[in-house]
Amino acid sequence: MSLDLVSETSTHTPETSTTERARAPLTPNSLRSIVRELAEQPEQWIHLVRLSTEERWYQRLVAEDDHEVWLISWLPGQSTGFHDHGGSRGAFTVALGELEELSLGGPEQGLLIRRVPVGTARAFGPEYVHDVRNTASGPAVTLHAYSPPLSSMAHYDLRAGGLVRTSEEGPEQW
Repeated sequence: MSLDLVSETSTHTPETSTTERARAPLTPNSLRSIVRELAEQPEQWIHLVRLSTEERWYQRLVAEDDHEVWLISWLPGQSTGFHDHGGSRGAFTVALGELEELSLGGPEQGLLIRRVPVGTARAFGPEYVHDVRNTASGPAVTLHAYSPPLSSMAHYDLRAGGLVRTSEEGPEQW
């Protein structure tokens, strides 16, 4: 896999037909395969990684009509907070380090906390809400794929009664 990197200032406007643009989203398993394959090729992305003490650092690596791939670095203590993916399916893999993922498992399970060590890939459907965080003592690097590409993300607070939507952001904030 060769990456066609998307700069933060470029606009990706591939020439495709209406039929191609209307393609069905990729499945979570297909997205998992994409991030796993890319994680096994660090020469494609390792030189791009930056660490930021302010917040998680991220860069979009791939922007296609039916999916996108992001590279994210995490210092200890950095977190996404609970968020959704605006109806997109997704997957992520930990390429370096270790993360923790929190999600709600329903009334019988409550809050689920999963350790996500290096080499682990997680995939999810369009309604998934989670919080990903670096609780380890060193940095982490992850690769994320979404289909269709992200158009919005809502943020939530975890309260006694469950998740409460607090805000929404769009691509202009990324």
